Amino acid sequence: MGILDKMKSMAGKDKGRSRKMSDAAERQVNERTGGKYEKQVDTAQQQAEDRLGFGRERGGDRPEQQ
Repeated sequence: MGILDKMKSMAGKDKGRSRKMSDAAERQVNERTGGKYEKQVDTAQQQAEDRLGFGRERGGDRPEQQ
């Protein structure tokens, strides 16, 4: 089971935990790519969260990038 499957199954149960998993995945991708595709990764994360039903407002409660 991949991370997206886990997030999807948890989306209806625990949105906070799903968001944390999504943020962790985003950080991992950005680390592995050296931040080269940061904007594209952020856009993909937002779209995935919206489709899975736990999207956030633009510019809302996104954690600060390290």
